This record gives sequence, C-alpha cells and structure tokens, in this order.
Amino acid sequence: MHTVVVGTAGVTASDVLAVARGGARVELSGEAVAALAAARETVDALAAKPDPVYGVSTGFGALATRHISPELRARLQRNIVRSHAAGMGPRVEREVVRALMFLRLKTVCSGRTGVRPEVARTMADVLNAGITPVVHEYGSLGCSGDLAPLSHCALTLMGEGEAEGADGTVRPAGELLAEHGITPVELREKEGLALLNGTDGMLGMLVMALADLDTLYTSADVTAALTLEALLGTDKVLAPELHAIRPHPGQAASAANMAAVLAGSGLTGHHQDDAPRVQDAYSVRCAPQVAGAGRDTLAHARLVAERELAAAVDNPVVLPDGRVESNGNFHGAPVAYVLDFLAIAVADLASIAERRTDRLLDKNRSHGLPPFLADDPGVDSGLMIAQYTQAALVSELKRLAVPASADSIPSSAMQEDHVSMGWSAARKLRTAVDNLTRVIAVELYAATRALQLREGLTPAPASRAVIDAVRRAGIEGPGPDRFLAPDLAAADAFVRDGRLVEAAETVTGPLR
Repeated sequence: MHTVVVGTAGVTASDVLAVARGGARVELSGEAVAALAAARETVDALAAKPDPVYGVSTGFGALATRHISPELRARLQRNIVRSHAAGMGPRVEREVVRALMFLRLKTVCSGRTGVRPEVARTMADVLNAGITPVVHEYGSLGCSGDLAPLSHCALTLMGEGEAEGADGTVRPAGELLAEHGITPVELREKEGLALLNGTDGMLGMLVMALADLDTLYTSADVTAALTLEALLGTDKVLAPELHAIRPHPGQAASAANMAAVLAGSGLTGHHQDDAPRVQDAYSVRCAPQVAGAGRDTLAHARLVAERELAAAVDNPVVLPDGRVESNGNFHGAPVAYVLDFLAIAVADLASIAERRTDRLLDKNRSHGLPPFLADDPGVDSGLMIAQYTQAALVSELKRLAVPASADSIPSSAMQEDHVSMGWSAARKLRTAVDNLTRVIAVELYAATRALQLREGLTPAPASRAVIDAVRRAGIEGPGPDRFLAPDLAAADAFVRDGRLVEAAETVTGPLR
C-alpha cells in the first residue's frame, strides 16, 4: 500500500488524494517528530509561567479573558472538543473526513501548533486503521477553523462520540480505537484548540474538486467537439493562430483539445444547401473561450490550494524564535473565494453544454437531424426529457453559483464578527461538480446519437472511438424510445470515471 510521509513543510495535492480517496497509509517523518517535541517544550514552558497565554492558560473566543489555573487546563481542552462537536445534519462523505483529518495532521506536524508527538501519532494511527469520525454537514462558518467538523474528529481521538469502521459500520469511537490497539489521547494545554483551528475541511474539498474538474473540463472539450461535428459546424475557429492573438492559456488548451478530437472528420464544414451558414452559434463557436476561462480559473484556484497546503494554520502559533502569538490565519477567505469562483465557472460550463444539447434536438437549428433525435417523431419523444433533466441541473447550478463567501454572519458574542463561510462554499461546490458531470453526460449521450444519425458522413477517428466505447459500455444508440434513466446513469458513470477522455485519447494521444 502507498505510504505518505508527513514532514514539516506541508503536503501535496496528490498526497491528499492518496489518503482521502486511495486509503494510503500515513507516517510521520523524523523531522516532524523533532519539530513537534521542540514546539511542545515551548508550550510547556509558557504553561508553567503565571502570565496568561491565549489557548494555553486562557479560555477561548469571547471567553479568552479568563485565566485558567493549571489543575483545570486538561478539563478545558476536553471541554472545548466536546462543546464544539456540535454539528448537525447529514453525515459528510468519508473522503472529505479523511482529507480533513490528514490536513489537520499536516499542520500539526509543522511544529507550529505545540501539539505533542503522541497526539500526532494517534491521528496517523486512526487514519491508518480506516476509522472515520462521524462529521455532520453543518457546524462550520469557515473562520476560527472548520470548528464543528474538526471537533468531531478530535472527539474520536479522545475515544468519544461515533465513528465509522473500515467495514462501514458506525460504532462508538472508543470501541473502534480499542479494537486497533489505539490509546485515546489525554489532551493537555493548547492541544484541544490546535486540533480545531484550521481550514482543513474546505481545503480538502477544494483539492478533490480540482482533481475532478481537471477531468471534467477535458471531457467537456470532447463533448463540445462531438456536438460541433454533429451539427456540421466548422473547425476553422479552432485554429491555433486565432487563439494566439487572445493569449489566454486555458482557451488555447481547450481549442487544441477540440481540434485534436475533430482531426480527420468527414462532417465538419458540411453546410446544407438549404441552410447555409457563415458562422456557428456562440455555444459552438465560443466553446474554447468559455471552457478556457474556466480552465484559467482552475489554475488560480490550484495556486491558492498549493499555498494553503504549505501553510500552518492555527491560533496561536509557535514561531521559530519561541514566541507564541495570536493571529488571524484561520480565516478561510482565500479558500472560500476560489471555491465560489469555481462554482461560477462550473455553472457557466454546464450552461453552454446545455445550449449545445438543445440545438442538437431542435429540428429548426440542427441542420437536418430529426426532432429530438427521435426514431419516429411524434410516436417517439426521443431525448426531449433528457434535455429537461439537463436544464433542471443547469438551473440548480446557477443557484449553487451564488457565493457563500459574501454572506458573513457574526458569532461568539461579536468576537468573531466576520467569517468566510468557506465550508459552505466547499459543500455546494461538491454538489456543483456532481451536477456538471451529469450535464456533460447528457451532451455526450445526445451527440453520439446525433453523429450516428448522420448517414453517409464519416466522423473523426477520435469521435468514432468515443462512440464505440460508449456502445461497449452498454449505452444504446439511435432507435425507438426506451427507458432512458439507465442509459443516462451509464453515461454519467462513463464521464465520471474518466472513460470518455480515455476513449478519445486512444486516437488523439494525451489531451490537455
């Protein structure tokens, strides 16, 4: 099994994916253990002094003015975990919780939090045992950390609350720890606070969304090319010299992908005698510009994610010179903004895909295709309602594109009077990514059927490879009406697991 070694300098996106989705084992580097021990010595020294230090010998948030005596500090750390584990609503997905836990461990191992090495080792042990704390949908405002989600994870480290075992059964966390020989942690000064105070949930969801969107943007280029071909459009608009004079890298990449898919097509440019065209509609002609803008948005979001993956987010933090200082690095604004930005790009990519699908089904704009791609129009409805489903998904995506990060709400008796709502931005982006996959699947389903209805004209070799792979996947082609939901579900899976891109690349080579 793959092993990810966590050091002091942060982790990579591939590390997060390996642990969250691939079940990779986690180990602490010797450097990380040394840094943990050194920072803990600093915290212990401050705890022994009479002067109050936030998070070490004081209360938290609006209660930070109270100095906590030594005999109450362990209770204080337990209490913050118990009281903050106040999530509600449905359970969060296993991969999100594993990413959340791993990223918190990453920050702990930076040596900036003052957590003891044994606490970090327990965090790694829980991940390696496949124990997943029960975390709920609601409870984070994206500031002072993803508090409730992280608290539910910390509760498991204490042997309290509920968690899911490797077999998928939810049981008391204490039982699961015992079965794996893991001793529950007894938290000391600052450790409870350090386990809760980070942007790890929203960051983990950002990293996974970026990975999914990498595949989906290439998938959208492929389906856009198939639709252009099925509509007998021109591929001249994909010429690299046209995109070079507006030098957005994402636009050039999308145009290059579409051109590669369409190479050798016998359909492009076949304008019918009774419906001559000078230009294709915007949804076809401007596909690289829209998808390219989304690609450039992905690049910006990836830069933010990389910076956050290298960060040590906690409050207070232990600095290299031994100072323990309060700060505002836990504010989720940098991550929240790009999560919202991605949701906007996703909604627009879905919107243009839906418009292309609608053109394929409209006999007045499809240049000779039967109405709704039906076998016997009137008797058969064809893909009429498949497009309704796609339109409903697009409408939902537009609602999900409304930014969460613009909706701060005060908390903690006005001490925490401006928050990022980054967790909420991440949650709605996950839904948006799922829905974009479905929208692309409907376009794929319609475009492959339309291409097969163009009798006497030969699709591009890459298009033919996609059609053949779709049919091998059990997704039926043209014919009389049938139960559509299974075909659409199969098309969704075909896009979701990357088979669409793989099929095209058997001819084109690697797409961008």
